[in-house]
Amino acid sequence: MLRGSFNTYLTVNVSVENLAPCKKLVRVELDAAAVDTAFDAITKDYQKQAALPGFRPGKAPLPMVVKKYGAEINEEAKRKLVGDSYRQAVEEKKLQVVGYPDIEEVQFGRGQSLQFTATIETAPEFELPEYKGLPATLESKSVTDTDVEKALDLLRGQHANYNTVARPLASGDIAVVNYTGTCEGKAITELAPTAKGLTEQKNFWVETTEGSFIPGFAAQLTGAKAGDKRTVTVDFPADFVTRELQGKKGAYEVELVEVKEKVLPELNDELAKKFGAENLEKLKAGVRTDLENELKYSQSKAIRAQVVRALLGRVNFDLPESAVANETRNVVYDLVRQNTQRGVARELIETQKDEIYSAAASSAKERVKLAFLVQRIADQEKITATQEDALRRAQQLAMMYQMPFDQFLKDLQKRNGVNELYDQVLHEKVLELIEKNAAITEGATAK
Repeated sequence: MLRGSFNTYLTVNVSVENLAPCKKLVRVELDAAAVDTAFDAITKDYQKQAALPGFRPGKAPLPMVVKKYGAEINEEAKRKLVGDSYRQAVEEKKLQVVGYPDIEEVQFGRGQSLQFTATIETAPEFELPEYKGLPATLESKSVTDTDVEKALDLLRGQHANYNTVARPLASGDIAVVNYTGTCEGKAITELAPTAKGLTEQKNFWVETTEGSFIPGFAAQLTGAKAGDKRTVTVDFPADFVTRELQGKKGAYEVELVEVKEKVLPELNDELAKKFGAENLEKLKAGVRTDLENELKYSQSKAIRAQVVRALLGRVNFDLPESAVANETRNVVYDLVRQNTQRGVARELIETQKDEIYSAAASSAKERVKLAFLVQRIADQEKITATQEDALRRAQQLAMMYQMPFDQFLKDLQKRNGVNELYDQVLHEKVLELIEKNAAITEGATAK
């Protein structure tokens, strides 16, 4: 049953007590007259809509309506008055509330004043530091002919042929091998149950280039011929993807099945057309443009990271615990999702949950701190996010996730995520402002 609203402006008595940084206890009291006025208004609203035996709708006596719907009237009056008086108290004391209040100690009833407490978290108080002229170093770098040649070789590699050859394995070749591996004298799966692929493989292709497969593995096979067997020892890096093997030594019994020579196609107009270019010169020009755009993007990203770091270092303030906790959960979710997409087994992720949470908590604090700084800068600069900005951002995300735009919007609305779009747009606009006004010095040329 829909009820009318009680919109009388409430005069509340409010006191605020500081419990901790960013945490306050708000005591609210509303006089009995206002409570009774609310009861009367809501009771009459129920009377208009009540259908009781023997009476036409809206004609039942008030005492009978109260007897029939007393519990509902009481609950609705309580909900309405607590909500309205809480909002009035927050407005009166100009409190910037973060999250939702914890309402307790509610005293309420007909003929008596309404009293309750609300434990809230508030936005931190701090002096906004200077955010223009933040220092950053721009790496002095440009796209060279060598860079273009390397990129073209990568494109050639997409159409390479792999020919079996009857000669010793050389650098740059592909070694097709059978292998079984051990670590500390045990099968690798005894130490790392999910690492079956590192324990045994048949007809496994290993490119004899630096960094391929396990560091040092391929180099020990050079000079071998098809049919040769070798024992290969490796040192698993400290940051190896399989945690249980990090920093340990491994041994592999390897049989070289085949040697394959990688043959790149000739760099000519015919190859260019396979990549949608009119001719080779057009392909080279397109590759150079792509590399220059990538360089600009990476330089912009580096500048932005430096100015954000400088901004965060210019001020310290306490953060609301609930905001940090919520953001920590978001970061953990993102880290788990990224690892899962990379193929990391759930079992391995579970063993690393303490490290994941620790990294997430540290990242979350910085993100929450930056969010408060961004909002203050936006207020200072009168930067806003429009509906058009939010729709444009939604279109970008829909394309990124390869979803129909309408479906993306429906999913966003279903999880109440529309405000996230506005926050993301505002965040981007503020960081663009900071980056644009950075004090940039040119650094040494990267080698």
